Amino acid sequence: MSGSAVVGGGIVGLAIARLLASRGERVEVFEKESRVAAHQTSHNSGVVHAGLYYAPGSLKAELCASGRRSMREYCEQKALPYRELGKLVVAVDDTELAALGEIERRATLNGVPGLRRINDPAAIREIEPHAAGVAAVHSPHTAAVDYAAVAEAMAQDVRDSGGSIRLSTPVTGLRREAGGVHVSTPSSDSRFDRVVVCAGLQSDLIAKMIGADPSPRILPFRGEYWELAPERGHLVRGMLYPVPDPRFPFLGVHFTRGVYDSVHVGPNAVPALAREGYRWRNLSIRDTWGSLVWPGAAPLAKKHWRMGLDEISASLFKPLYFRKARRFIPELRQSDLTTKIGAGVRAQAWGRGGELLDDFAVDQVGAVTVLRNAPSPAATSSIAIADYVVRNYLR
Repeated sequence: MSGSAVVGGGIVGLAIARLLASRGERVEVFEKESRVAAHQTSHNSGVVHAGLYYAPGSLKAELCASGRRSMREYCEQKALPYRELGKLVVAVDDTELAALGEIERRATLNGVPGLRRINDPAAIREIEPHAAGVAAVHSPHTAAVDYAAVAEAMAQDVRDSGGSIRLSTPVTGLRREAGGVHVSTPSSDSRFDRVVVCAGLQSDLIAKMIGADPSPRILPFRGEYWELAPERGHLVRGMLYPVPDPRFPFLGVHFTRGVYDSVHVGPNAVPALAREGYRWRNLSIRDTWGSLVWPGAAPLAKKHWRMGLDEISASLFKPLYFRKARRFIPELRQSDLTTKIGAGVRAQAWGRGGELLDDFAVDQVGAVTVLRNAPSPAATSSIAIADYVVRNYLR
């Protein structure tokens, strides 16, 4: 069979398949789950990021900016909900002002639209009446969407252009051959001109099939969410974020009003015990052992064990999680966090030296293109990532 195969039916894989199919190319998407968008796409905060945090000149900065515009246009075209609720990043005290200034600097260089620095607590309360802090950065065009609905629409676009989505079809083997790639599943063997791997939490395992470098490896981090009691939803108008620790690629526990108007609190960042470990009881000996024996494990643990212990403690004990959330909403009560509504697992790539990769990363091995690191803001950037990959790797 000629044409292209895409391994992974998340929003990035579907965006790439959609672009290829729209050009008249034969495309087949292989997804191991019974539906598209089953993992990271449908287990995140649902935020369309404006580009506040990312290093200027990085792929994340570039593709987030263009991806945000494309996502808005796509949602308008498909009549999907898109709400510009705005984001306020709050420095609780003077110790966070330097880090807030760095966010402002990056956001300015990244061209974040409508960005405004606020140095007056009263002005903070004009935007978020119940927030407390000494300064803030406001991004009025940060938005909320339903990424699962976006992914479903993209999947239909693929089908409408003549492509196919094969659900419940895991890829069990990839073999490079002269002029193409052999793709094996439990029910079929096919040959394609080229393959794009967008396998998220499984991306390094799929890369291993075609002899790609074992590094970076995927380290799964679970992010847990609580729901804010509906009668207390007035405490947050839009999206309220802390100043993140610049040492980690995580944004800290925050408040997000979603596209359907509920408010969730989170996520934290807990090392998961399985690649798809959405609960503590989800344990994979293979996945956990693989992380423990990875050369980067010891240096990562040595450098960040305090952060890890803090996150695990807050996961296990609600009062500790509550304290993180209450820092910038003093009126919050522990009883306001009503239900632990689930979790997502972030596919965070890490290298042999223990470093957590901070930018998108793509590998090319013959006719196989592998997205090795595509965490947040990959959903925001998905349409732009598709254009970047096709333009630079799939000519």
